[in-house]
Amino acid sequence: MLVRRVTSTLAIVVLLFACSQPGFSQTSDTRVLTFGVVPQQASEKLARQWVPLTTALSEQTGFTIEFETAPSIPEFEKRLADGVYDFAYMNPYHFTVFNEDPGYVAIARQRDHVIRGIIVVSSDLEIESLEELAGKNMAFPAPGAFAATLITRAFLDEAAPGYTATFVNSHDSVYRAVAKGLFAGGGGIVRTLREIEPDLQNQLEVLWLSPGYTGHAFAVHPRVPEAIRDSVQSALIEMTSDEEGRTIVRNLGMQSFQEAVDSDWDDVRSLGIK
Repeated sequence: MLVRRVTSTLAIVVLLFACSQPGFSQTSDTRVLTFGVVPQQASEKLARQWVPLTTALSEQTGFTIEFETAPSIPEFEKRLADGVYDFAYMNPYHFTVFNEDPGYVAIARQRDHVIRGIIVVSSDLEIESLEELAGKNMAFPAPGAFAATLITRAFLDEAAPGYTATFVNSHDSVYRAVAKGLFAGGGGIVRTLREIEPDLQNQLEVLWLSPGYTGHAFAVHPRVPEAIRDSVQSALIEMTSDEEGRTIVRNLGMQSFQEAVDSDWDDVRSLGIK
C-alpha cells in the first residue's frame, strides 16, 4: 500500500476546512466523502492522527475521503443527527442513538477491544476512593461522552452524591484541568490518557476503572451506496496488512480493525441510557 506523506501544513489546512464546513456529500452518487471523527482531543492532534488514515483510505478505494471533525462533542452530535458525515467514528452511545436516526450502519470497530471509563485525580491530592469525591467539583468532556461521562457519572451518582459536574469540551481538557488542581477529579478513557504527554500523565492517577463495553464504531450513513460502503470497510479491515498501514493505525492508539454489525453494541443498548 502506497501512502502519501501528509505534511503538518496539509493537516492544518484540512483541519481548518473540516471545522468550518458541515460536510460536502448530501447525495448518494458523489465521489467526495466526509469522514467525521468525534472530537475527544484537541483538533490539531486529531488532524495529525486521522488525515493519514483518510488519505490511505482514499488511495485504497479510489474515492476522495476527507477528514472532518467538530469544535465540540455536542456540535459533533448535532452533525451526526443531521446526517452531515458520510462516514464517522463515534462513541458507543452515539452509535446506539444515531443508528436509530438517521440510520448510521456499523462497518468496523477496533479488534478485540472494549472501552473503559476512568476517573482521574491529581497525584498531589491523595484521594483513594470515589466516596471522597462527594461534594467535589468534577470535570467531564461532554454530556454525551459515553465512557468518560455517562458511565463514570453513573457510578459517581451512587458513590459520591453531591458532586458538581462541569463540561470542558475534550478529554485532554479534563486531564489538564485536573492536573492544575481546578477540579478534584475528572472523567476520561484509557486510550486518551495514554496519548497525553508523559509529564501530564505523571501528574495524574487513575482512581477508578469501569467495566468494559464495546468500543467506538466506524459507521456509514445509509445514503452511501453499498459498493462504496463495502470498499471502505474492506480498506479499513485490511489497513494493517503492511507496515505503513500498521503505523497509521498505531498512531491512532489502536492495533487493527474488525468487521462490525449493529448488534455488537447491544451491551450498550442494555444500559438503557437516555
